[in-house]
Amino acid sequence: MTMTRADYFAGLRNSAAVVVSASPFALLFGALAVKNGLSVGEAVLMSATLYAGASQMVGIELFGKQVAPWLIVFSIFAVNFRHVLYSASIGRHFGGMRFWQKAVSFFFLVDPQYAAAESRVERGLPITFAWFIGMGTGIFVCWVFGTWIGALFGGMITNPRALGVDFLLPIYFLGILLGFRTRSNFLPVVIAAALGSIVAFHLVGSPWHVSLGALFGIVVAVLLPPGDPAPVDAVVEPGR
Repeated sequence: MTMTRADYFAGLRNSAAVVVSASPFALLFGALAVKNGLSVGEAVLMSATLYAGASQMVGIELFGKQVAPWLIVFSIFAVNFRHVLYSASIGRHFGGMRFWQKAVSFFFLVDPQYAAAESRVERGLPITFAWFIGMGTGIFVCWVFGTWIGALFGGMITNPRALGVDFLLPIYFLGILLGFRTRSNFLPVVIAAALGSIVAFHLVGSPWHVSLGALFGIVVAVLLPPGDPAPVDAVVEPGR
């Protein structure tokens, strides 16, 4: 096995933890998409092209409610603005990739993938295109397949939110966040982002509180003096 194949399958293995936690969320989205008027094909196409769980939820809630199309696009952008920050951070480690490889990699840059990539950098391992795509395809296929299953059979569940499965992914994200707890200034930045998000939610509303909360955290991180770097083993990769 060549190093490229080894990297790909390593990334695929790393996606296992994300697949387990994201599957119920994908099923829930498929069910809610059909309930909000989308066909099974439209729900699957949305997952395959937009590929952004929280933003997709925002989109289907606004579809069919006499909301201007530009406002729907703007709302989805507000939720996804954090990916601008992700790409700026992780793109520094894509130096060995060609332009088209970077473009493909950024398509797969979702929250857990970013966390795993950051963890890989801290462990002194390179972010190769093969590894990134290996993890990305594992999560992507699960998300699209889960959407399809949820769209097909979600009608059998009269109230999918009552099952509470939509709470599994936030719990997983909290686990990702705590994985970086040994980084310098972790606590004040997290507190600032949380408080900023709460204030923005009450003053501005959803979905802007997501991006505004992140900006609060960034401002505090910039103002605080840099501390010592976290130990190499401080963050554990999903699936490890």
